[in-house]
Amino acid sequence: MPASRYVDVESWSTKQVAGWLRDQGFREYVDLLCSKHRLDGASLLCLTETDLRCPPLELKVLGDIKRLMLAVRRLQRQHSALTHSGSEVSALSLIHTGGTDRVVSNGVAERGSIDHQRCNGSVTTVGGEHNYSNGKRKHYCGRLDPEYWKTALSTLYAMLVCGVTSFVMVLVHERVPDMRTYPPLPDIFLDSVPRIPWAFAMAEACAVVLGSILMLVLLMHKHRSILFRRLCNLTGTVFLLRCVTMFVTSLSVPGHHLQCSGKIYGDVWTKVQRALEIWSGFGMSLTGVHTCGDYMFSGHTVVLTMLNFFVTEYTPRNWNFIHTMSWVLNLFGIFFILAAHEHYSIDVFIAFYITTRLFLYYHTLANTQAYQHSRRARVWFPLFSFFECNVTGPVPNEYGWPFSKPAFMRMLLG
Repeated sequence: MPASRYVDVESWSTKQVAGWLRDQGFREYVDLLCSKHRLDGASLLCLTETDLRCPPLELKVLGDIKRLMLAVRRLQRQHSALTHSGSEVSALSLIHTGGTDRVVSNGVAERGSIDHQRCNGSVTTVGGEHNYSNGKRKHYCGRLDPEYWKTALSTLYAMLVCGVTSFVMVLVHERVPDMRTYPPLPDIFLDSVPRIPWAFAMAEACAVVLGSILMLVLLMHKHRSILFRRLCNLTGTVFLLRCVTMFVTSLSVPGHHLQCSGKIYGDVWTKVQRALEIWSGFGMSLTGVHTCGDYMFSGHTVVLTMLNFFVTEYTPRNWNFIHTMSWVLNLFGIFFILAAHEHYSIDVFIAFYITTRLFLYYHTLANTQAYQHSRRARVWFPLFSFFECNVTGPVPNEYGWPFSKPAFMRMLLG
């Protein structure tokens, strides 16, 4: 094809693009690109490697992807040079970006001027930044792969950790110190605030409300698979740490109202049955589960705080009512735990600190792409490195109806 034709690439028809593909040796992709997806000259200049890798194209042969992108970039450079020399009009915006505005489902416009390309563990960013729907200035990383199989693994990991936690709770109940020998330890809050009998049930009610809000957010979020995977990973990791802390040190019960004499469950099978009761009841008193000895640190505080942070992180910043209600439920839930004299103050403080730090560290690493593929991340954070290796940056808060429209709605709405 003559070099002079490159100045008119933007006006090429799909047939001319098909001819160019044949000339470059990509005859097998003519039907996919030109017939099925109507790739013309303007869209060819906007084509990126991410477009080739992700749906709806999803090219499978790595060598073809790289060779096709080399040819496209060569065409873009030639078109840009000829356009500059002929009309002094820069075509740089056509080379690097489609230059189009797009509107996410909550109505916030974004500039589609960025493409992230991953090659051998490194990330190359072309273009600039844009505003997410939560108002934060972040890089956009194109389509995020939900990787449902990883989400299933993280769910299995969280369920396994819950099972281990339940079994450890049975073990520590057997080792709970005798109240006559080891009375409750001095605690400024517990010594100053009288016990409220119904407070612990209210703390669990706060957790149920927060969990319901998060389930609605996950249901409507377009990247629900990634969010749920992170929730299971973080929650499982914190509770695994809790297994260690409550097993190595047994604290005396925090209140005289707790009848927590050590119980011997007999053989291993009896202990497993008791652990299954705790696991199936989510360790909540609302479901009839009552345990002793699992004080360092507070599992209820972990759940309340984790739910709160996920709700506030993955909803738009201008949802002030939801964010305020989430924090109120979190803080009131913590107060109710202490007011019920079910945990020492240090149990609650450490649980809140560990949960918030781990959440923030995890998301800082996930949003900093340089660390995702570093050797240090793979060694010190193997689960993070495994679950986040294909998440190329911050997850945008985009929402959509998760179910397909019924037939009658499709007929009415077209």
